[in-house]
Amino acid sequence: MSGIAFIKPDQRIIARRKEIVAQLAEFVPSDCLVNDPRELVPFETDGFTAYRRVPLAVVLPETTEQVSAIMKYLARENVPVVPRGAGTSLSGGAIPQEDAVVVGLSKMTRILEIDYPNRIARVQAGVTNINISNEVDADGFFYAPDPSSQLACTIGGNIGMNSGGAHCLKYGVTTNNLLGVKMVLFDGTVVEFGGGALDAPGYDFSGLVCGSEGQLGIVTEATVRLIAKPEGARPVLFGFDSSEVAGACVAEIIGSGIIPVAIEFMDKPAIEICEAFAHAGYPLDVEALLIVEVEGSDAEMADTLVRIVEIAKRHEVKVVKESQSAMEAALIWKGRKSAFGATGRIADYICMDGTVPLSQLPYVLKETGRIVAEYGLRVANVFHAGDGNMHPLILYDVNDPEQARKAEECGMDLLRLCVDAGGCLTGEHGVGIEKRELMHHQYTQADLDQQMAARAAFDPAWIMNPSKVFPLDARGKGKTAA
Repeated sequence: MSGIAFIKPDQRIIARRKEIVAQLAEFVPSDCLVNDPRELVPFETDGFTAYRRVPLAVVLPETTEQVSAIMKYLARENVPVVPRGAGTSLSGGAIPQEDAVVVGLSKMTRILEIDYPNRIARVQAGVTNINISNEVDADGFFYAPDPSSQLACTIGGNIGMNSGGAHCLKYGVTTNNLLGVKMVLFDGTVVEFGGGALDAPGYDFSGLVCGSEGQLGIVTEATVRLIAKPEGARPVLFGFDSSEVAGACVAEIIGSGIIPVAIEFMDKPAIEICEAFAHAGYPLDVEALLIVEVEGSDAEMADTLVRIVEIAKRHEVKVVKESQSAMEAALIWKGRKSAFGATGRIADYICMDGTVPLSQLPYVLKETGRIVAEYGLRVANVFHAGDGNMHPLILYDVNDPEQARKAEECGMDLLRLCVDAGGCLTGEHGVGIEKRELMHHQYTQADLDQQMAARAAFDPAWIMNPSKVFPLDARGKGKTAA
């Protein structure tokens, strides 16, 4: 693949590598520092595996105090820093520079406090997403955001990318469930924004930090909202003769005022891929599938489903299949949450992440098929339909340079399509390096100047996660960026 550049590494920093590693060893135990070339390999990329850069070193602190000491030193030496959670980023957000130190959160895995009266949990940033729900499940609570990678992805990474998930249609994405953060700034200063209260005084800095992709500081602790589990939940499969019709059905469901817990979409290629992997009972004789989940009491679920089925019938639904057991419901969700991994069994792919207004779903789905066909490629669409968060998986052969080039260009065209339809470049994967140059397509230079000014207020040296989010030429054009 081609077309993505990095800031040129500082050779002076690279030449001082031994000195920098020796100093980092003063701040953490020996098993928390990685500098052997072979052991650095797992940190050279993330879930966006098309690009690789071996970092200068990797340090794995266990406490906020260690992070602070590390950052004070690196800021003094002007060494770039790349924060890293579990490395599941799909936009290149955790790919390092050769002159950068990766500060990983994988050893910060303690759940510090569970407060049921206030329905909050305070956790270190390396805690995995699913482990919060596992910790409180027996007491009837859960943590709502549920990315497909929730078995591995960390809360710190979720905050960096403002991650979502299938059930965020009703409960919101990370920013809607984040109450406060403890964060270490570029110079080692420790700050706390928000906390256990539902509405903290002052500016909403937690909201600013959420989605900032590690460019404002390193989050070491988070206070998140816990939600009581519903009485019951029931996923239902709806099959349609075309993707456009399924998209129109989604728009009418939401437009009618019904907000299910989740509305997930699969087109025929995605249905076949996921069914072959999970054997979830997906219908194979339809062109598009919706997984609609409702929750509440039996009466409430029955009433909501009657209304949704009536809407689906107006769109000539071909299959309505309601889960009949907890096992069947689990299989339905296993198929959906395994979609990316299952697709990887049959082809290489690029997963895009644009968001569009629901009224534009039929048009965008039709155009997606046309654009991908023009490149001579295939696509499997599987995404969070309820909030218009598209995830077209562009299938190609990574060993064929021409196919790789076409796949990348096709992906950029699909993101432009989302923006032109009134949407945006990302719903939950972030900008990273993948969509960085497309920021010009969505924002004016004045818009970018304001965003960069906010970043520079936190990191005037621009050492935090460099060469991400903003086009490489934007800083030279801006008036307010450092």
